[in-house]
Amino acid sequence: MTDSFQSLTDEVSAPARRALAVTPHDANALSDIPKALYVGTAGDITMRGVDGAADQLWKNVPAGALLPFRAQYVRASGTTAADILALY
Repeated sequence: MTDSFQSLTDEVSAPARRALAVTPHDANALSDIPKALYVGTAGDITMRGVDGAADQLWKNVPAGALLPFRAQYVRASGTTAADILALY
C-alpha cells in the first residue's frame, strides 16, 4: 500500500499515526505525551496537560469526543469516562 504522506514531518497538528488505550491512574503519567485523546464512553475526565500545574476536571465529555489536548496525566480519581485512546 502506498503512503503518499510518508515523507512528511509528523507534527502536533498532523493526523495521528497510532492509538493506544489509556488506563487512568492517580500516580502514573502517560508513557508518551499524545496529540489528542479520543473518548469512547461518555463521562468526566480528570487530567493534567503537559505544561499544567494542576489537574483539571473535564465534565460531561460526550462519547466519540476528540480532545485536542496534550495530556500528561489521566487520573483515575474523578474519571468516569471510559474507552479512552491516546492518539500519537
